[in-house]
Amino acid sequence: MKKLIKNREIVDDSWAIVENATNANDFPEGDLIVSLPIWQEHAEMLKKRKTQLGVLLASDEEPDAIKDDLDKLAVIAIDFPKFADGRGYSSAHELRIFYNYEGEIRAVGDVLRDQLFQMERCGFNSFAVRADRSIEDALSAFNDFSVTYQADTKNPQPLFRR
Repeated sequence: MKKLIKNREIVDDSWAIVENATNANDFPEGDLIVSLPIWQEHAEMLKKRKTQLGVLLASDEEPDAIKDDLDKLAVIAIDFPKFADGRGYSSAHELRIFYNYEGEIRAVGDVLRDQLFQMERCGFNSFAVRADRSIEDALSAFNDFSVTYQADTKNPQPLFRR
């Protein structure tokens, strides 16, 4: 079974990601994360399932597109198509700060150890580390820094105000 980091622990990943589907038979059993276009086309049918649901946002898709369904989504996965594409940081921050989303926000795609500490500060709490990298090594990234100066989603006060 695939592994991921969730809330700073390595856990099994039981979710299936579906990026292409044309009818109800294309969806596997169990918890699903579906792409935004699939969600927009099949949301009513998916909401009738007895499993947990999530949506995968591509780096160029805005959280605004799912704002009315956030209470139905257990996880929102945000894709990082390449290491240098930072749009997902803004999406996670927007979900936490402007939409008060309290569920799982998962970083997927080109997710590397060097990004995890900052991703967490922006609102991510789950990380699907790239398959060719050590998840154990990535987990240690959360210990790289002991103090942050700027405010973030967990601590809205900058260091000089704490």
